[in-house]
Amino acid sequence: MLASIAHSLRQPRPAGGGSFLAQPPRPNEFGPTQWLRIGCVLTLALLLGGCEKTFENMYDQPRYKPLAPSPLWADGRSSRTPVDGTVAHSEGSLADSSSGRLGVVANDPDVPSLTAKVRRATWTFALLERGQQRFGIFCTPCHGDAGDGDGMIARRGFPHPASFHIDRLRNASDEHLDAVITRGYGAMYSFGASVPPDDRRAIVAYIRALQLSRNARLADLPPNARQALEQAPR
Repeated sequence: MLASIAHSLRQPRPAGGGSFLAQPPRPNEFGPTQWLRIGCVLTLALLLGGCEKTFENMYDQPRYKPLAPSPLWADGRSSRTPVDGTVAHSEGSLADSSSGRLGVVANDPDVPSLTAKVRRATWTFALLERGQQRFGIFCTPCHGDAGDGDGMIARRGFPHPASFHIDRLRNASDEHLDAVITRGYGAMYSFGASVPPDDRRAIVAYIRALQLSRNARLADLPPNARQALEQAPR
């Protein structure tokens, strides 16, 4: 029996018989073609990494910090002053940090002005003419010529402002109207940077003239003015 086992071990095994030791050596898996492919993949990965850096530079561009010096300008400042005529405006939860609109916008319109009669006594015809001119420039586009809130911008889809002839605004104080012009209110932007204080005062005076003209009675006129009006052709 041992002789038969030894004889079988000495017999040559056919090719492909499944023996691990008898398998032919496999070719090299990392030939020139494989190495070329690996090099292309690595090159592509490097290129994509460079593109990401380019995109990052686009949305994270170099910039100056606030109030940082800059050799680009003659005065050495990176923060530039606004050009003449710039109107500052901000809104939202952080508006108070820059424009002050977040706090009390104006006096309560139901509170009459304690000094209104004193200040109105100084209104002149020249002041009313100035107010009419400024009103036509800054207010008419939204409020309309007569202050009814039907200006050309409102007719084109902008929110209609309240009429100056409603009781709430007829009873509003002069300070309230001046504050709204200065700081803005609702959809109305601030005109404090574009309308000087004297012109705001003139606009308030003209608004009062519009309100008076809408609700004036013939008996309120002086006798000479009432007589001239009655004798005027109709």
